[in-house]
Amino acid sequence: MSIALTDFAKPRLFPREPRRNTIQDITPEQFVEHLNTVPPVAVLDGYAPFCKLHVHRNWTSTRCLVVPISDDNRHLLRSAYEARTKAELPVLNRWFEGVEPPVADYLVVILYDRAQMAKEGTPIDADWGIVGCMYTSEPAEIPMAPITMMRNALGVDEGGSGVPIDREAYARSVAFWERHANWRG
Repeated sequence: MSIALTDFAKPRLFPREPRRNTIQDITPEQFVEHLNTVPPVAVLDGYAPFCKLHVHRNWTSTRCLVVPISDDNRHLLRSAYEARTKAELPVLNRWFEGVEPPVADYLVVILYDRAQMAKEGTPIDADWGIVGCMYTSEPAEIPMAPITMMRNALGVDEGGSGVPIDREAYARSVAFWERHANWRG
């Protein structure tokens, strides 16, 4: 099985101007080499048949992706309308500024198979393409954000995957994201 870093994920995981809330201490090439040579500690099913999650112990200083919301940090929440790419419509995002999450214990790599990547207009020369990565304290998936589920349901033309919303998964996502937020450093 071979894994490649997609053009979609690279600027989000390894931006030109490094940020504290992205993958630390390694280059994109070192990241891909590690994923292709070190077996994951677990492989989880993703939200659709074309999606798998490879769970790796964190070998970097990358910090956890999300922070629980509390009365002590609620005043540090920020929001804005943003798009992940120039082709996507902006959606409302929420994040913390001024928090210091712990170093993540796991990197949970989100992979799409070659056929799905081609369907979304990003052909790859590998079996699997990296579309994202979650930095977590547990070897488990962070629920997909509700807006990402909606974007996926809108289809490939709107930056999604074409997978309809699963109402139970959506309800679990809302319950999680009401109590947590990403952070920016």
